[in-house]
Amino acid sequence: MWVQKRITLPAKRRGFHLITHDVLAAIPELSQIRVGMMQVFIRHTSASLTINENADPDVRVDFETAVNHMVPEDLPYVHTLEGPDDMPAHVKASMMGASLILPIRDGRPDLGTWQGIYLCEHRDRGGARNLTITAMGESGVGD
Repeated sequence: MWVQKRITLPAKRRGFHLITHDVLAAIPELSQIRVGMMQVFIRHTSASLTINENADPDVRVDFETAVNHMVPEDLPYVHTLEGPDDMPAHVKASMMGASLILPIRDGRPDLGTWQGIYLCEHRDRGGARNLTITAMGESGVGD
């Protein structure tokens, strides 16, 4: 079984945002997969995806602080046509990554208890973000 969906997430402020629910709601066919894989891919170069703690909102604040420390915005960037936050956003997105691969087990991503999927918005005004979600695997849940 293969299924692929494209979704658009509404614009979010700069920072780290849990999107696990948005991803799972977009692909209800996942419930039919007994064992498989799901890829979540962001179709942008100034935002990224990661998996991390889904419980304490302080984690999101600390993520933003740490990533800004690693990639300062006041470096003498050459690519500045799209604004001062654009090139740092490109660097952050490359560091964090554009896609995630998650195992599917009994119709759900086999995430740990405290894990969630994050959209990492690296621009001050990044706009809506587009994801492609592809799931593949052996069907048979509930058979």
